[in-house]
This record gives sequence, C-alpha cells and structure tokens, in this order.
Amino acid sequence: MNFHNSNWQHGIIKPISYSPLVSMNQGGTSFSPRRDAVILIVDDAPDNLSVLRKLMVEQGYQTYVANSGERGLEIARRVHPHLILLDVIMPGMDGFETCRHLKSHPATEDIPVLFMSARNEQEDVVTGFELGAVDYIGKPLRMAEVCARVRTQLQIRFATETQQEQSERLRTIVNNMAEGLLIIEADGRIQFTNPACDQYLGYMSHELAGKSISDLLNPLVADEYLEYFARYAANPEAAHSHGTREVIIRHRTGKSVCMDLTLTPMFLRQPLFIGLLHDITHHKLSEDALQRAAMIDPLTKIANRRHFDSFLEKEWQRAMRTGAPLSLVVLDVDHFKLYNDTLGHAQGDVCLQQVAQAISAHALRVTDLAARYGGEEFVLLFAETDADAAFQMAESIRTHVESLHIPHPRSVTSPHITVSIGVATLCPTPTDNIESLFVAADRAMYAAKEDGRNQVRATRPPTTAIEAARAALAKR
Repeated sequence: MNFHNSNWQHGIIKPISYSPLVSMNQGGTSFSPRRDAVILIVDDAPDNLSVLRKLMVEQGYQTYVANSGERGLEIARRVHPHLILLDVIMPGMDGFETCRHLKSHPATEDIPVLFMSARNEQEDVVTGFELGAVDYIGKPLRMAEVCARVRTQLQIRFATETQQEQSERLRTIVNNMAEGLLIIEADGRIQFTNPACDQYLGYMSHELAGKSISDLLNPLVADEYLEYFARYAANPEAAHSHGTREVIIRHRTGKSVCMDLTLTPMFLRQPLFIGLLHDITHHKLSEDALQRAAMIDPLTKIANRRHFDSFLEKEWQRAMRTGAPLSLVVLDVDHFKLYNDTLGHAQGDVCLQQVAQAISAHALRVTDLAARYGGEEFVLLFAETDADAAFQMAESIRTHVESLHIPHPRSVTSPHITVSIGVATLCPTPTDNIESLFVAADRAMYAAKEDGRNQVRATRPPTTAIEAARAALAKR
C-alpha cells in the first residue's frame, strides 16, 4: 500500500515529544500533566492514519502508527503505549484478532484498546468489549468525540497507574517494616498480617488469616479487646484509639512472646482495626536481667539484703494471714577478719562464695531464701517451718560448711572455716514486728559465739507485750 506522507517508514511514524497532556480535575482529585502519554494507532487506511496522527499530535501525545495488525503487535510490545486506537476491519489480521493477541501477551494485556469501526452493529460492539476493549467508536469518526474519549481513557489509565503505584509502594512498606502489622475485623477475626508479624509469631505467610485474636491472647485480654471492637462498631465516631499496651502473645510453638500492641480503628466499608506489634522480648529480658542484678549479691551470686528484706516482708504478711510459723536463721563466719588478714581479701572472697553456695543449697522451696546480709553475715528464711525443723536445718547448714574443709590457719575454733548460727521462730501477729524476729535470731547467734562458736543456738522472740516485759525484767 502506498502512503502519501513521506514521513512514513514501514508503516510507522517516529514519535516526537509534544506539550503536556491535558490535566484532569475531577471529584477533587488532580492529575498532573503528562508529557509521556503514548498513543498507537492501528489502521490500514492511510487517510485515517494521517488524520488521526495529526489529531493526536495536536493533543500533545507521542504517536506511533501501524498499517496492519501484525505491525501493531510488534510496536505495542516494544513501546508499551498507554492507549491503542485499533481499527476492526483490516486485511489479514483484523482488529478483533489483533486484540486477542494483545490481551494474551503479558507485555500488552493491560494496554487499553479503543476500537474504531464502521461495523456498528450490536453484535460487533459486544464482541469488542468481550475481547477486552475499553471503548468502541463508530465510523465515520467525529474528531472532537475521539479526542474526548482518548482523553478520558488516558485519564483512567493514569489514575489506575497512580493507584497501582501507591498500592505497590504501600505494599512494599508494609512487607518490609520491622513492626508486625495485623488488620483485625470487629469480631476479632484476623484479616491480614505482614511478614514481620508472621515471623514474630512463628507462622507461615497467610496462616494467621482467619484466626481470632483469642487464639493469640490471654482470654481476659482478648475479651477486653473484643468489647472495645464492639463499642467502636456500634458507634465509630465516639470510639478512640486503644493506645499501646504490653501484652503476652502465644507463639505458634506455644511459648509466650512479650510485645507492645498498638490498636488504631478505621472504617472502610466495615469497622477494622490496625494492630502494630513491636517485639520487646529483648527489652524485657534486659529489664528482667537488671531487676535480677538489683536483687543479687555481686560477689556470692545469692540474694542480697534488699531482696531478702522484701521477701521477708511478703512472707511475714502471709504468715500473719495463715498463722503459720516463720523461722529466721542468721549466721556469721567465725574469725573471718583473721582469715582475710592472713590470706588476703581475694582468698576471703573465694571463701565467702563457697560458704554462700553451701548455704543456698538448703533453701530448696519457693518459700525459702538464702542471702548475704553484709560482710561475712548470711541469713536464711524458712516459711511454714517450726522451731524444731528450723534448728535441724541450721545444724545441717553448720555441718555442711564445716565439711567444706576450707583451711583457716589462725582460727582458734577449728583448723577449717566454721559458722556460728542463731535461729528464731515466730508465728506473727499484728502486735509483732519483723525487727523483733531479727533481734531474737541475732541474740541466739551471739550466744553461739560466746559459747565457743561453730554451733547453733535458738531462741524464740517474745510474742506478746507481757512476755516482752517479762523478758526485759529477766535481764535486770
């Protein structure tokens, strides 16, 4: 076929950059002018190509033309136009067949196709749309209408691309964020989780979708959230962000994971809730480690005085409620100053560590506690333990320390390290105080020292004001 325009080469015109595409402002949304709008015109009639090419160029579009379906496919796959104006009636591969090929190829399946044809019967128009066309213009062409339809389809295309780009950008952010993200429905059903959430909780991708928050949270906490969801669903305007709280979430393996959970409501055709999970397990471990460090004696690695005093206060209150006896054991390493002066403080530290381990071996119950109370003084608390049992425990501790056979060159009591122990037992009442228990145990320990050391002595603190007075008179 001979073409009258000298610029045509093998059925195509090279594109030229023109003025921007007409901007769109509809429904409050503004689309910036585009210089890269690309149009492909496929028609076997030279006059139609010439007129349409000139029209598209005047509108500011980069324009490619092809005089056959085969050539149109080749150009479309190479330049990826934003819109194809496609004639239906062409020799060889007609417009319908060309459209089938376009829609079946991954590189061109999303390109909008606008059919142009003198065949305006209903059956032809329906066929065009069934093949995937976005519009169908009857010939003879009305150029103003063609411009309007092209502009509309380009606006739709660019709006769609913008939305797709925004969606892809958002998807990339969600999939790569460090925080776990959940979308939760008003009934507590999990609709979506991002990879970080799946990784935190040990699930495969999409495995959490469909589960309930009740599967992850403590029942009381889950019920609290479900109640909040119901309130929001009933009155979205009155609801507020639930804020951030620390929660324990069940990992897929059954272990507990400590997380910060932030919930924010939103309404998109239905009430939904965005949950952000921040893993604070490491933080909690560090925090717990600091708390433990604050309660442990750095030298002997057993409880320190602060921890012991707090523990004693709790057990004292519990004993007052239950009426059970509470026994306190106080012990001191015999002649420890001489040991330090002779062998040095480094060896003294080793000695205290060995003694501490021996002592702590006898605090086996959760209601027992051994602690270094200061210097070479140690204490043990035995809850729900009467005087006889406490005395036996103290004697076991004394023999245990002696059996360590830690040499003590300057001890006048024994060639080895020994301890003097005092024991006091009390069933606390509201008129008693902890100090009286300590005083009684201290008095017993000093009695053991005065009697030659390396022994256990026991005393019972006065339990009433009358007994305290009698004890005071007895001393006179």
